[in-house]
Amino acid sequence: MDSMEINKAVAAFLVAGIAFMGAGLISEALVHPAAYKGTAIKIDLPGEQTAAAAPAEAEPPIAVLLASADPGRGEAGVKSAGCVACHSFNEGGKAGVGPNLYGVVGGPHGHMEGYAYSAVLKGKQGPWTYEAMNEWLKKPSAYAPGTKMSYAGLADPKKRADIIDYLHTLAKDPVPFPAAPAQKAGTAAAAPAAGAATAAASPNPAPGTAPAAAPDISALLASADADAGKSSTAKLGCVACHSVNEGGKAGIGPNLYGIVGAPHGHMEGYAYSAALKAKSGPWTYAELNEWLLKPSAYAPGTKMSFAGIADPKVRANVIAYLRTLAASPEPLPAADAPKQPG
Repeated sequence: MDSMEINKAVAAFLVAGIAFMGAGLISEALVHPAAYKGTAIKIDLPGEQTAAAAPAEAEPPIAVLLASADPGRGEAGVKSAGCVACHSFNEGGKAGVGPNLYGVVGGPHGHMEGYAYSAVLKGKQGPWTYEAMNEWLKKPSAYAPGTKMSYAGLADPKKRADIIDYLHTLAKDPVPFPAAPAQKAGTAAAAPAAGAATAAASPNPAPGTAPAAAPDISALLASADADAGKSSTAKLGCVACHSVNEGGKAGIGPNLYGIVGAPHGHMEGYAYSAALKAKSGPWTYAELNEWLLKPSAYAPGTKMSFAGIADPKVRANVIAYLRTLAASPEPLPAADAPKQPG
């Protein structure tokens, strides 16, 4: 093949390439393809659901949560959340960035005289109920849009209940807890355990019903250890509030010498809460057992901030020790006496 033929072949190849590219450019100018925006047909797979489709679980009413709340945990929560940096909690305490909180539960929304509350809180009518306090602590900016309170809120309802329980103790005569709502007819079978727990723990039962009793103490007292009870009172910090010697002075709480078998307001001159003043009859072993299980349930409105002792054996030991604080200890309801402290 001579050079002329080769030149013709190369020229033909170049012409074909140029024609192909030109055709592509012309076709792109005439047709504008749409960008990909997803599948044309959506196929729902069985059981596939988005997280947003699931309804949010409703919180239990605050009355139910307060039944198992712990003011000790609430006080710790207040400190860990930094509330003490802005608020004082003692009676007559001064305002900081926020107002003093003594007596806030049951008080008006602007309860501290002289403090410059935001207009939105000034406009809130009625007292700080347990329900209102729960909503406020959940998210202040939602409860009172425009509030000066910069705290974001507390999502955990149990922690809110603990704090509210603690705040309720900051008063001479704490506001009684609200009654837990009655279970709707026909729902007992759906949640028998939850219903039973609510009924047993409710600190302020509905009118005409009695609070659930603690387990009988008589058998436990027969094997109780007064020495262990004395040790428990020290560990629980009872001595920080109470004196136990004969003729001892009152502290935050009354002297406990001779309490077993004595009237509920047994110490003359001590300012008992109205809840305890209303209790008639003596401190029997059974009543001390109920009291130590949860004071706020035994006497709603009590000034006693102690959460209670869940372990019945520990309660029996403490009661056995309290029994020894007398010149002539009360007879036990069981035949066998516990060991005396040495």
